[in-house]
Amino acid sequence: MTSTVPASLIRTAEGAALQAVFLDMDGTLVDTEGFWWEAEVAVFADLGYRLDEAWKDVVVGGPMTRSAGYLIDVTGADITLPELTVLLNDRFEERIDRGVPLMPGAARLLAELMAHEIPTALVSASHRRIIDRVLDSVGHHHFSLTVAGDEVSRTKPHPEPYLTAASGFGAAPERCAVIEDTATGVAAAEAAGCWVVAVPSVAPIAPASGRVVVGSLEEVDLAFLRGLVTGMH
Repeated sequence: MTSTVPASLIRTAEGAALQAVFLDMDGTLVDTEGFWWEAEVAVFADLGYRLDEAWKDVVVGGPMTRSAGYLIDVTGADITLPELTVLLNDRFEERIDRGVPLMPGAARLLAELMAHEIPTALVSASHRRIIDRVLDSVGHHHFSLTVAGDEVSRTKPHPEPYLTAASGFGAAPERCAVIEDTATGVAAAEAAGCWVVAVPSVAPIAPASGRVVVGSLEEVDLAFLRGLVTGMH
């Protein structure tokens, strides 16, 4: 976890219903979920295997260890999980070096959160090397705290990543809003006790108590997030 949390940010959050906002990265902030599948297809092609398109729905949106492990199992590829992880990260980095597109509404939302000094964290199952490379493009200054999948003992769908982020801000999870695009991420946020905005990217996500489902980040602003945490949605 990396954190640059000015004391003024925490003071700003005190006394407010909304204490912090946490965003997932792939498929939520940046339009890169498809990049991971492209990387997986390319790496396994180099290994002599063709991935079935049907496997895409299984691996996209999941943590690296689960996705990579699944592909090793279904292909029978003679490669270890650590070896495959390195190859996938290398290929993904090559892809994002050509540009990282933001999801619709992401730039406006990040600018609004920064303008109002809302403590904002990026919480991703991706590894630190990938997060930092993406933020080189998106802008590190948008986040005063980031949590990577290889910096926690249990990644999503376990609540640890979001509990770690809340702890880093000194915030109560039940006064934090999380924006996620997959069922795995939503499960992690809800298990942590946070309020959730789901912006489905791969598979549908149904509304539920403490969870609002929207079509894109263009529907989300600071007032929306404050209303979520105070139970107005």
